[in-house]
Amino acid sequence: MPENTDLLVLAGAVLTPTALAGAPAEAGFVAIRDGVIVGVGTPDAADSWIPRAQRVVDLGDATLTAGVVDAHIHPVAGIGMTRGVDLSEAETLEDAQQALAAESADAGEWVFGWGLNPIVFGVAAPSMRLFDRLPQDRLAFVQLFDAHSAVASAAALARAGVTGAETFDDASSIAVDAEGTPTGYLLEHRAMGRVTRIIPALTFEERRDALVAILRGMAETGVTIGQMLDSSHPDAFDLFDAIEAEGELPIRLRVSPMAVPGSTEADWAQLADLQGRHGRRWEVRGIKLMIDGTIDNGTAWLREPDTLGESTESLWLSPSEYAAAVEYFHARGIPTTTHAIGDRGIEFVAATLNGLERTGVPHRMEHIETLPDDVLDLIVEAGVSVSMQPTHCTHFTRADHTDNWSRRLGDERADRAWRTRDLHEKGVVVALGSDWPVAPYDARATLAAAMLRRPAGRVDVTPVLPDQALDAPVALDAHTRGWWRSVGEAGGTIEEGMPAFLTVFSANPLTADPDAFATADVLLTVVGGDVEVDRTAVTAQR
Repeated sequence: MPENTDLLVLAGAVLTPTALAGAPAEAGFVAIRDGVIVGVGTPDAADSWIPRAQRVVDLGDATLTAGVVDAHIHPVAGIGMTRGVDLSEAETLEDAQQALAAESADAGEWVFGWGLNPIVFGVAAPSMRLFDRLPQDRLAFVQLFDAHSAVASAAALARAGVTGAETFDDASSIAVDAEGTPTGYLLEHRAMGRVTRIIPALTFEERRDALVAILRGMAETGVTIGQMLDSSHPDAFDLFDAIEAEGELPIRLRVSPMAVPGSTEADWAQLADLQGRHGRRWEVRGIKLMIDGTIDNGTAWLREPDTLGESTESLWLSPSEYAAAVEYFHARGIPTTTHAIGDRGIEFVAATLNGLERTGVPHRMEHIETLPDDVLDLIVEAGVSVSMQPTHCTHFTRADHTDNWSRRLGDERADRAWRTRDLHEKGVVVALGSDWPVAPYDARATLAAAMLRRPAGRVDVTPVLPDQALDAPVALDAHTRGWWRSVGEAGGTIEEGMPAFLTVFSANPLTADPDAFATADVLLTVVGGDVEVDRTAVTAQR
C-alpha cells in the first residue's frame, strides 16, 4: 500500500537514471515525504498514491529532472560586487564610459559599475581612462568581470590613501605607471580592499533584501542548491538567520568559507570551528582555497609567462603554505575545493591532492581553464572532482583568439580551454556552475553553453573548441548529480531514498534544441521536499 506523502508531482517526462542512460523518458510521478523521494512510478501507478498525498501537482507535458545545483556561487559577496550599472554588455571603452556617465546622473557620491570585460581597453591594461566622461573629482569604482580586479578613479584612490607603494602578503598589487603613479587598476582582493573599505556600506536590511532577491532569481531559473564559496563578509550568517526568521532561503546553500593566501594555522582553526554551523536551508561544510588569480589580469600561475610576461606565480607567496593548509583540513575530515586556473597552478594543486592519504575526504578543483595532457592525467590519478563554468568559456573567449584571455595565453595554451569533455571521458566527476556574479546564474543558459560551446541564442558566434561540448545527458547529470558526487554525498537523481530536490522545465533538456531550451519556462522547483517556485498557474493562463 502506498504511503502517505507530502507532495506528489506528475509530469509528461520524468528523467530518471535510466532516461539519462539512454532509455526513453516516460511520463510518471514522484512522491515525497519528509524531504525524501519515497516513490517513483508510472501514471497508472500514481492513481493509488494520489488519495494519500497532501498536495498533488500535475505538470502535464512538462519535464521533471533532479534539482539543478550551481556548484560555484558568491551570493553574499555579489551583493556588493553588483552595485551600480551592469557593464557586461559593453563592447567598447566608449560604451562603458557612456554607461557610467548615464549612471552618474542618478548616483550618489559614488558611481559604481560591474561586470566589465577588459577587452574594451584593447591591448592596453585597464585604467582610469574608463572615467574620462566623469568629472575628475568623482568617486568611482568598477569591478571587472573576473571579480579579481577593479578600476578606481583618482578621487577614490586619493580618499583611500592609495599611493601605489603598497605591498601585500599575497600576490595582490596596485598597478602604477612609469612614474610610480597608480593607474587605477587594482589586482586581486587585498588591493581592491584598499578602496572597498571606504565605500559606504549598504544597511543590513538592504543586504538582506538583496540576498533574498538574488537567491530567488536563482531558484526561478531552476537552481535548487548552490555552493557558496566564500563567507568573507562577517554578517553572512546573520543574513541567513534573518531571512529564516521570516521565511525560507529560496535555495539550499552549502557554505565553504575561504582560507585566504597568507592565512595561518590559527586562521584555519577558526574555519574548522565553523564546520557544521547551520540553519534550516544552509550549512557550513568544506573550505575554499585559491592557488592563483586569473589569466585576464595576469595573476594566474602558468608554467611559462603569458604574452605580457605575467601570470608567473602563485597567490600564496609560499605555495608550500597552501599545501600545509590543505593537509590541515584533510586531516580533520574537512573537504576542500581550490580555485586553480593556470596550468602550473592546476598542476600544483593536483599534485598536492594526489599526495594526501586516501581517507575518503572529497576534494575538488575549480575552473581548470588551460589544461595540458599530463596535468589532466595527474587530476585523474589524484581522484579528485572538478567544478567547471561553461559560460566563462562562451562569454569571455572567442574561437579566433581575439579576446583578452586567449591573447594573453597564445594559441597553443588557448586551445586547451575548459576541456570539460576530456575530463568527463577520463572518468573525472564534473560539476557545473556559474561563479555568479562573474557570469549569469541562469541554469538553462549554463546547460546550453555546456552543449553549444557558445552563448545560447547566438547562432552567429563560432563555438569555442566544439569538440569539448558535452552531450545533453552528460551536461544535465553534471548540473544535477555531479555536485552531489563532488562533495561525497548521495543525491541528484530521481530515485527512491534520494533527497527531494527537483526542477521542472517546460521543455525536455535531453531532446530540445539547446538554444530553445535556454528560454524554456521553469515551472517548479522543489527544495528539500518543499515547493519553492510554482509557475504552473501562470503558464496555464497563457
